Amino acid sequence: MKHRIITISREFGSGGRTIGKQAAERLGLSCYDHELIDRMAEESGFAKEYIQEKAEYANYGSWLANAFSNRAMEGISNQDYLWSVQRRVILDLAGQGPCVIVGRCADYILREEAQCLKVFVHADLDKRADRIVRLYGQREEAPVKRLKDKDKRRASYYKFYTDLDWGDVRNYHLALDSGVLGIDTCVDIIVNTYRQMSSGT
Repeated sequence: MKHRIITISREFGSGGRTIGKQAAERLGLSCYDHELIDRMAEESGFAKEYIQEKAEYANYGSWLANAFSNRAMEGISNQDYLWSVQRRVILDLAGQGPCVIVGRCADYILREEAQCLKVFVHADLDKRADRIVRLYGQREEAPVKRLKDKDKRRASYYKFYTDLDWGDVRNYHLALDSGVLGIDTCVDIIVNTYRQMSSGT
């Protein structure tokens, strides 16, 4: 596979999904986010809502607790099965041509299969809290608590299936603070970096 892929990993509420979609539009590339869930639902038979929760977040904040949760005698859980489906779907989509893939451990899955520009988008808690309240409305659960829980479970999931630390800048080519840089500047940086890498400069 020779295609160059942009993978977007992101803290919850950082705007990583929006940044990925806008970068894809600027570059004329397909962007896969919810489309991954649709494909996984077709292949697995699980509901989209179930996949959205289980295919990126650990059941528990600890990767060790997650390792022993909901496993059959043979050691396979629904989450393990969804991981294998997710891997097949990502490899298939990446094999079809250059694209942007948001989340789902795509940076790890494609590490030996494609030429990736790996991006991690983050922001301070207060800015992310303000963003999720504006986008999703106020919930019973305090926004900061929601953010911490989502990030902890996402990090646990990533650690369990990749044995790498989610958010460790050494695992990415670009780490962008969207709260400081803003959405548009993050998009500009990704687009310009991708074009430079593609041209070999």
